[in-house]
Amino acid sequence: MKQNKHNKQLEQNNSEVPMSLLSRALLTGLIGGILWSIFGIVMYYFNFSEVSPKSFILRSWTTADWTNSWLGNTVTIVLVGILSILVAFIYYGLLKKINSMWVGAAFGVVLWGVIFYVLQPIFENVPLLTDLNNNTIVSTICLFILYGTFIGYSISYDYHDTKIKEQQQTEVEN
Repeated sequence: MKQNKHNKQLEQNNSEVPMSLLSRALLTGLIGGILWSIFGIVMYYFNFSEVSPKSFILRSWTTADWTNSWLGNTVTIVLVGILSILVAFIYYGLLKKINSMWVGAAFGVVLWGVIFYVLQPIFENVPLLTDLNNNTIVSTICLFILYGTFIGYSISYDYHDTKIKEQQQTEVEN
């Protein structure tokens, strides 16, 4: 009986294989997309914004009745989370080495411009930028600034933190 206990490794002694930096960045994108799309839907319901995330994701391609229910909101949140993985990948590829909260905020503003101005013709039931009221413009810009800051600063902080830990480990080994 004692041999059996000693031969088995205790679960607490097993070390977890750490996630790669890219995997953590993509996970940050998924979580950021889910979190901030929920905030976008809440902003729409409390009339801070004339447009909802589902106006872009679902209502531009389908007008089925289910898109106006909780199921439409849930599908929208999941789809925005998946699309946000792509956004995080872009940020990771281009800007991960810049450790600044302001770069993430600027990234959010640029992303807002791309979605509300450049890609607007794709989204038929989203009004033109000039037709949106000031509350919608300001609140959606703020939402995208918060989203960009969340994605950007999380990824760049993780990148720099990982590099510092690698340097410290190299110094200890030498």
